[in-house]
Amino acid sequence: MDEIKPPPRSRSIYLLPNLITTGGLFAGFYAIIAAANGDFVNAAIAVFVAAVMDGLDGRVARLTGTSSEFGVQYDSLADLVSFGMAPALVMYHWSLAALKFDGQLLGRLGWAVAFLYAACAALRLARFNTQVGVVDKRWFIGLASPAAAGLMMSFVWAFADGNLGWSGEELRFVALGVTVVAALLMVSRIRFWSFKGGGDPNPRAGRVPFLVLALVPVILAMMAVDPPRVLLVVGVVYALSGPLMWLWQRRKPVAPAA
Repeated sequence: MDEIKPPPRSRSIYLLPNLITTGGLFAGFYAIIAAANGDFVNAAIAVFVAAVMDGLDGRVARLTGTSSEFGVQYDSLADLVSFGMAPALVMYHWSLAALKFDGQLLGRLGWAVAFLYAACAALRLARFNTQVGVVDKRWFIGLASPAAAGLMMSFVWAFADGNLGWSGEELRFVALGVTVVAALLMVSRIRFWSFKGGGDPNPRAGRVPFLVLALVPVILAMMAVDPPRVLLVVGVVYALSGPLMWLWQRRKPVAPAA
């Protein structure tokens, strides 16, 4: 008997994940344009929209069985724009460009640090692509580029809306530090929790602790009141979690006295 072949998938199904990726790319591109026009709040929000799109496209592809090598490469290129170039340029236009008022050398340092962030994002994405399938899915090696972009853009959003009373020019040295830290964490070997299971034969190893699940509605409720400040706190806590866990694991037990 001839095997009954399943009906071919519609091309529209194959297009769907890539359309979502394109939406994320558009959001990142819009963030660059908005920052160039001085609209930093909407620029920061656009990067978060790109992060939502980035989380959706892969899940949609897996759910519909339409994952492809083209989609993987396209997603990586879109991520470079949305989480590499866009955050670097938004931070530069909002704050780092003001370093030129402190001297020519510091002015050059401002755009050099913005480039450092973009370059580290590219390196982080390239390393991630080469390690897919060979690393423990529970962990990211280095701060993921969407998380780094979230840290950068929550910092901009929290102060650019004017509610805290500080401008990007006044915070230029703080912005310099945030950009350098975010860049170096992306290319570090420090592990960050990915919130995913797998990679461990223990069936309980990939489960999310109940405390974390209980915190989710609390964070969502707080975000409804003050989104930029809550996102900044979440971004800082997550960025610190990796180095703190690394320091804890390197802590050597004190030998008992003879």
